[in-house]
Amino acid sequence: MEDYGRNIITIELDQLLSTATEKKMTGWRLAQICSAYVDGRYELSYTFGKEYEVVHYRIVVDKETLVPSITQIYDAAFLYENEMKELFGVNMEHIAVDYKNKLYRIDEEAPFIQGTAQGKTGTTSGNVNKVNTVADNQKKEV
Repeated sequence: MEDYGRNIITIELDQLLSTATEKKMTGWRLAQICSAYVDGRYELSYTFGKEYEVVHYRIVVDKETLVPSITQIYDAAFLYENEMKELFGVNMEHIAVDYKNKLYRIDEEAPFIQGTAQGKTGTTSGNVNKVNTVADNQKKEV
């Protein structure tokens, strides 16, 4: 049976831009980017797809590490990167369209890592119900 991209390739932060550029130049599309906060560090996963093939790259960084945006390579990455910045507190730099932590209307700063400081792991803190997009709030106002 085919693997279909279940393997995750761990890369170093300084390989992110060259890896994304190589994928773009060879016809791969950006499928998703996600963030998880595990044991006091961020796991950032970048998934690319081409035809029926999928590949995942993972970068593990500390909270203070500056992570370069890939929006100069994949325009659509701006939504993923703003989300990681606002919900998890990832230090993204040079996002082409930076919402400056205003993509969502939320009550707390980086709500998806709150409560994890005592060594707990996970991606959410139970505050998911407090997260509303700007579009959601505009619908309520109409």
